[in-house]
Amino acid sequence: MARLAVALALAAGAQAFMAPVTTQPAKTVVYGKGGELRDRIATVGNTQKITEAMRLVAAAKVRRAQEAVLQTRPFSETLQSVFLGLIDQLGKEPIDIPLLETREVKKVTLLAMSGDRGLCGSYNTYIIKKTEARKQELEAQGIEVEIVPVGTKVAGYFRRRGVEFPSEYNCPQVPTAEFAAAVSSEMLNKFLDGETDKVELIYTQFVSLIASAPKLKTLLPLSKTGLEAAEDEMFELTTEDGELAVETTPLDAPEAKEFPKDTIFEQDPIAILNGILPLYLDGQILRSLQEAVASELASRMQSMQSASDNAKDLKKSLSQTYNRIRQAGVTQEILEIVAGASASE
Repeated sequence: MARLAVALALAAGAQAFMAPVTTQPAKTVVYGKGGELRDRIATVGNTQKITEAMRLVAAAKVRRAQEAVLQTRPFSETLQSVFLGLIDQLGKEPIDIPLLETREVKKVTLLAMSGDRGLCGSYNTYIIKKTEARKQELEAQGIEVEIVPVGTKVAGYFRRRGVEFPSEYNCPQVPTAEFAAAVSSEMLNKFLDGETDKVELIYTQFVSLIASAPKLKTLLPLSKTGLEAAEDEMFELTTEDGELAVETTPLDAPEAKEFPKDTIFEQDPIAILNGILPLYLDGQILRSLQEAVASELASRMQSMQSASDNAKDLKKSLSQTYNRIRQAGVTQEILEIVAGASASE
């Protein structure tokens, strides 16, 4: 017992005597690195909070975009139903409607819709690639191509490659009927004035929260058999088991409105058609803008979710490294104390 008490006293004395010389450099190295890790862990934690907040904001905006599409859908269906009904009413008579005129294609206008901001994954990249591929395809056929960009991302890409635009637009986060009408009016004037023979729309179709697809459709000239594509779908954002989910419903083409055979029109049916079709074109552009914005927001949601998950994993890894460094520092101090006690015996 006496020898044990002497050994403990010597160990305590050795610790007090050797601490300024031996342990101080070790503390400087360990806790200096530990301090850097603490700062980095805090930074990653703050980044995670920001990305999670951005994800929630995008989710709320996706819901609003969905509601906007649902609200504009009945108007679009009614216009097409009346359009088809008037076509049936006219029967096989020749229809002189400029927007239905098909002519030899020598020049095509590509109306490309992208976003104005980044942090949305590959959303803008897909639209740019789709537009560039279509441009090259048409030029290979000897057709002149002009691009009218809606969104700064697609505009910036082609501008850096020396492409000039007759006009360009920013992509609104909340598309309005006034904005769609302005774009539609320019496309109509180009087509009716003979400046272009065909107008094609390139936009991103909303498929689900984790998927979207760039889509190409012809705006002008319009078709006599209906303006909705067979593969068009309506999306609806819902919740399932506490998680966001999307339900899609295939859209059936509206049926032609039946007019009694003795119906007397106050205006000529052709004049009515000429008034309906520009309105329908406005609606098509508005809906495409809404779907494009919804796709961008959904892509941003997924990007921010991935960023949040990566930040969480990085924070966990850094915390483990920090704990190992602290443990190593404590172990080193214990070993130095024991070594000092052994040397003093």
